[in-house]
Amino acid sequence: MQELVNIFEAYLSKSTRIFSNKEALTSKFTPGKILHREEEITALAQILSPSLKMEKPSNVFIYGKSGTGKTLVTTFVCNQLENFSKKKGKGVKVLYTNCKMRKVADTEYRLIASLCRKLGRNLPATGLPTYEIYKNFFELLDREERIYILILDEIDRLVKKCGDEVLYNLVRVNSELKKAKVSIVGISNDITFKTRLDSRVLSSLGEEEIIFPPYDAIQLTEILSERAKIAFREGVLEEGVIQKCAAYAAREHGDARRALELLRIAGEIAEREGSLKVLERHVDLANEKMEREAVIEVVKKQPLQSKILLFSLIKSNRKKQKVYSGDLYDEYVNFCKMIGIKPLTQRRVSDLLNEFDVLGLINNKVISLGRYGRTREINLSIPQNLVEEVEKILKVGLGI
Repeated sequence: MQELVNIFEAYLSKSTRIFSNKEALTSKFTPGKILHREEEITALAQILSPSLKMEKPSNVFIYGKSGTGKTLVTTFVCNQLENFSKKKGKGVKVLYTNCKMRKVADTEYRLIASLCRKLGRNLPATGLPTYEIYKNFFELLDREERIYILILDEIDRLVKKCGDEVLYNLVRVNSELKKAKVSIVGISNDITFKTRLDSRVLSSLGEEEIIFPPYDAIQLTEILSERAKIAFREGVLEEGVIQKCAAYAAREHGDARRALELLRIAGEIAEREGSLKVLERHVDLANEKMEREAVIEVVKKQPLQSKILLFSLIKSNRKKQKVYSGDLYDEYVNFCKMIGIKPLTQRRVSDLLNEFDVLGLINNKVISLGRYGRTREINLSIPQNLVEEVEKILKVGLGI
């Protein structure tokens, strides 16, 4: 116990020689200027501008891989719009919800209740009939003439948890309102998300789209350089550190969030070592740490059927150099029978593979078989040095 106290005391008494403002390397930080997203900022601002004339803007879908600036740009534009509308005496209000948050958007009831709380009415987390919660929501929205921009971040998670009926109800909110109007901005990492929506929802919701491309290594270097000026003390970064972080992240779908986290963890490792500088080897250590933690965390959180599918893929990968979707499905079905679990349909397994692709666990490639149609080649993206550890975790989770 005293050893821990000594560690904590030593940390408090030690002044950092590495960081000046570590928060600049987190997703919470909003930079004064958002680099390499000028087109997307302009496009979203133009779509939402009609709200300043109290006209309902089009609903918008925003797509892009993780770390491409979707949430940063959306909240930046919407907050600027809300602030501008206040100065002009206009009524634009932004309501932001991250649909990945547990106990906030994991049921339709909780989502609407959380929106009611944002509008100033504290409703119970459970207990009211659904129609009653919607009634409160409509009342709160329609208190005055106002345009609401409802941002649903990770909207695909909402539909996965609650079904698309909740989206259908939200897009029909305007038919229940007399004074206010609501526009929806949906943000998703999954570009195929809309294809799985009911046609009723799709026709009402899908009015405009903005796609965010991944950052390249040069763009990531510039983004990191700007943040590093704020985050680190002058002269503590070894030449090549920023470029190495950018190169690692560019390899992982151009993920700026990952690049920033990598730079932050490299700085923390250097600080723990008592180093006067952040070196390239600290970046390598940070990358190894992040890769392992990310993969292990994702695998542990997978539901039962996903664990079975991933275990089947690892087994198939050992038997064959190339694994195709049909062969993998057969392996999966055989394994389900062996452990007494009812297998999912081939279509549902295909959806799970898409989710694995988004999570970075696999890499999908469509292969043409000529007159025999097409199939998918499935490759594991898990680092080779972690496959054995992942397999052990899956065995424990599956009780085998």
